[in-house]
Amino acid sequence: MQSNLMLLMAAAIWGMGFVAQRLGMDHMGPYTFNGLRFLLGALSLLPLIFWLRRRSAPTPAGERSELLRGGLWAGLILFTAASLQQVGLLYTTAAKAGFITGFYIILVPLLGLLLRHKTGTNTWVGAAIALAGLYLLSVTESFTMNIGDLLQVAGALFWAIHLLVLDHYSSRVAPIKLAATQFVVCGALSLCVAFMLEIPTVAGAVAGWQALLYAGLISVGVGYTLQVLGQRNAHPAHAAIILSLETVFAAIGGVLLLGEHLDSRGMLGSALMLAGMLISQLKLPRWLSPRRSQAPSSEG
Repeated sequence: MQSNLMLLMAAAIWGMGFVAQRLGMDHMGPYTFNGLRFLLGALSLLPLIFWLRRRSAPTPAGERSELLRGGLWAGLILFTAASLQQVGLLYTTAAKAGFITGFYIILVPLLGLLLRHKTGTNTWVGAAIALAGLYLLSVTESFTMNIGDLLQVAGALFWAIHLLVLDHYSSRVAPIKLAATQFVVCGALSLCVAFMLEIPTVAGAVAGWQALLYAGLISVGVGYTLQVLGQRNAHPAHAAIILSLETVFAAIGGVLLLGEHLDSRGMLGSALMLAGMLISQLKLPRWLSPRRSQAPSSEG
């Protein structure tokens, strides 16, 4: 129960983070906001890193090089995903962005097919339902799609790739150190682009300090820490289901704090997307699963 509550708190923090991301861009550009919030997020993890260092052995030299390699790759992909999401929020609502971004939960096992990972029937069923929901949520009756929604779909693809990259490196290096390294890389790249395309100012950062603190310290620092602690004792499938509720909290935050509105078509699409994400994480009843061979199995 304690682990599930931690994961639920993380989902709520991340969902409400979409509101902070929208509000922050009232005072600064998307790349400036991302640069500052991810660097703040990296700083927020330093106390946890120092605490873990005192409780563990020194990092071997080979692991340090692997950490740098993994941090660079993960940071580059995180920069791409976060940039697509943040720029897309200029043209779409926090509620829609939350649901579309959550689509990465289904894209992860589908992309895993390229790595020869097994994908169950529930993933295909969930993907079909979620795609129907995405159509209702984002595609208009004239078969056009908002540019902001398109950017969120592209971002969901990179969030899925990012999760696979983290899965690859997290077994080789300390996950908290990997997270901090990727945040530094993503923040630095975002600020480089900001100075090329935007005009970052101290006044803008000061004016948007509340959104920056939430998106950087709370969403990144506290949210990530809760996820790490919660997943230590939670069932993986249960953890994925609870974390997918981030989309619901994004919709609640958009409606209550930003005055956003979803029409009946959008609400149905959102419900189907959430149902698809949940189904993709659950085992289907035997009568819905493909019939297995009657040959004797060698597994115990």
